[in-house]
Amino acid sequence: MRDETVTRLLDLNKQFYQTFAEQFAETRGRLQPGILRSLANFPHKASIVDLGCGICEVANELNRRGHDGFYLGMDSSASLLSIARGRCEHPLAQFHLSDFSEPSWAKGLLSFSQRFSVASFDRVLAFATLHHLPSRALRLRVLTQITDLLAEDGQFIHSNWNFMTNPRLRARVVPWSEIDLDEKDVESGDYLLDWRRGGYGLRYVHHFSDEELQELARSSGFRVVETYYSDGEGGCLGLYQVWEYAK
Repeated sequence: MRDETVTRLLDLNKQFYQTFAEQFAETRGRLQPGILRSLANFPHKASIVDLGCGICEVANELNRRGHDGFYLGMDSSASLLSIARGRCEHPLAQFHLSDFSEPSWAKGLLSFSQRFSVASFDRVLAFATLHHLPSRALRLRVLTQITDLLAEDGQFIHSNWNFMTNPRLRARVVPWSEIDLDEKDVESGDYLLDWRRGGYGLRYVHHFSDEELQELARSSGFRVVETYYSDGEGGCLGLYQVWEYAK
């Protein structure tokens, strides 16, 4: 994928989450079952960074479960972070505005966390985030940078939208001509989806297969230790994986 196309798709999503922050927040009133499952048995003192934290639901759930370690929520949407700060109940939570598309985002995040004496994280979370990164090259760069955030025995836990299994969501796919692109400009598994709540918007989303994620894990220095599907009608709208350092 050409750099200008990557930038264009990143800008499209950035504009979407700025424009529809409040409407998006209204659809996120509760955590999905797959996320709740992934949070089970976290050490209470675990240091956690939540990449693409949105409006703070994960931090509040961790607080309800008695988590009293450091939590850092990162998002590229100032509007969503503003909502998160107003809703957050976790006493040790901090928030950081940053964007995966910036080459130095991970260094900036670590510099921020070190102000609170946290040099690495026991858990790195990325729920419904990686599928918004256009191009394999960018995804691989971000995943490799995530290894820099993890403690030696830490885990990277993420979910991705398995939307092509759902007829209602498949019907939301619109042609690339809507933004003056076509199939040759993007990569296999790339889609443009519309949004109709509080106005009309468009988002870029990549649809991962289990096999693609396995390959990305190997290429970025991870190994997959758990895979499961959850959420939505039929319990398969989210593809979840737990990764650890390959040894």
